[in-house]
Amino acid sequence: METTQTAEAPTAEAIWTILREVAAGQKELFASQRELSASQRETDRIIKENAAINAASQEETAKQIKEVRKRHGDFTNKFGEIVEYMVAPNLQDRFYDLGLDFQEVSSDVKMKDKKNNISLQIDVYLQNSDTGMLVEVKADLTISDINAHIQRLEKMRKYADLRGNNRVFLGAVAGVIIKDDVREYALDKGFYLVEPSGQTFNITPPHSKPKAW
Repeated sequence: METTQTAEAPTAEAIWTILREVAAGQKELFASQRELSASQRETDRIIKENAAINAASQEETAKQIKEVRKRHGDFTNKFGEIVEYMVAPNLQDRFYDLGLDFQEVSSDVKMKDKKNNISLQIDVYLQNSDTGMLVEVKADLTISDINAHIQRLEKMRKYADLRGNNRVFLGAVAGVIIKDDVREYALDKGFYLVEPSGQTFNITPPHSKPKAW
């Protein structure tokens, strides 16, 4: 007759060993969770600090931009005054040397035709009975400024035609700072170029025939 062997029940010591292992495992798990929570809190703190720093930085940047714009505006106004009181009258003589005799010269000329939606402003405007010269003056002349001046002359042509004014209009651009590519672009577009030279300034005629509007 065969006998059946029954598994022995775990001893109390074995059970305590298992419980201690489980407890140790839970302790490690809780420790890991605490570290994770601490890490998350630190991450949140860093994010908040960075957000505060970024906000302060953006505020300071905005303040600096505002200050730069103010200075730029002040400089532009002063530069405009210099053009009005020093450059504009001398332009008349310089253009005369180039064979253009303008009897009248005006600064900061504004023209507006609400009915036909035409509005333009001219830094310096020289004219005689048959020719008008529109001069755009910039501290730092750019290609965009030159393109804008082309549009200004187109508006001037339309404005004059609506009033039966048959004058021919020419263009000139002036700048304190003029890069070589901008210089060539202006001359290629048929503009006279006014640029500093020592204590005075020079006028360079276009590369070919001046563009007329």
